[in-house]
Amino acid sequence: MKYKDLHIRLSERQLNKLRAYTVHKEKAITSLIEGWIDKRPNTEIHKNDPNPIPS
Repeated sequence: MKYKDLHIRLSERQLNKLRAYTVHKEKAITSLIEGWIDKRPNTEIHKNDPNPIPS
């Protein structure tokens, strides 16, 4: 599997809250985000779709 990087901007407060949550859950931030994404329903996005984000 080939991995890609994702960069997001969070406020310091949000980052601290996320870090505290990961300590509480004993998981890495990446692991939590991957789990959240994997719980979302699968949707197909077609190349020619003018609105590539499912609504």
